[in-house]
Amino acid sequence: MGPKNDTEPGTEPPPEALHRPVMLGEVLDLLQVGADQDYVDGTLGLGGHAAAILEKSAPEGRLLGIDRDQRALSLAKRRLAGFGARAQFRHGTYDRVGEFLNELGWAGVHGMVLDLGVSSLQLDDPERGFGFLQDSALDMRMDLEEEVTARELLDDLPEKELEAIFREYGEERFARRIARLIVRSREEDPIRTTRELCQIVSRAVPFSKAQKIHPATLVFQALRIAVNRELD
Repeated sequence: MGPKNDTEPGTEPPPEALHRPVMLGEVLDLLQVGADQDYVDGTLGLGGHAAAILEKSAPEGRLLGIDRDQRALSLAKRRLAGFGARAQFRHGTYDRVGEFLNELGWAGVHGMVLDLGVSSLQLDDPERGFGFLQDSALDMRMDLEEEVTARELLDDLPEKELEAIFREYGEERFARRIARLIVRSREEDPIRTTRELCQIVSRAVPFSKAQKIHPATLVFQALRIAVNRELD
């Protein structure tokens, strides 16, 4: 018999059940978290690192949590509610940390955490389109308030720009071939789902049993970086 699940049907499980922070001990050691010190988690996610930092910086240490994903931010607020005003939150990207600290009137912080890349919360959500294990709409936005989706890039960009994205952000050897086939395919039917994109990439990339990753992995990575302007 498996572990008991106390979550009511149709409700979302608590944030701590959705995610366990990686390398937590190492992060705390590197930050040298001390009592009554202030910190920033620039990629808050579900608040696992933040909770540990707030516990270790008690009784008066504060933490500013920043995330561009509204759903993650909402879940983190639930997880960290018990810390009261010691936990502050901002929706946005970590490059705005100076602006947010000024808003709060904080002179500075003792350390900052960044866990870069896509989160498991986003990868596991079939409606976000970050992965290809489930068929879903080609979205890939970390911040759902942004306007441009992966589908729109595939619809609108010329072949040369698609090739550049796949080559620069994905280091895809077959970038030109993939971009050409995408343009040909969209002339017949718009590319709307992750499965459709996977099928196109698989036709463009020579298959080898020695491959360790799915043929579409680098293309999905490149599109995600482009949609979210991760390297800007």
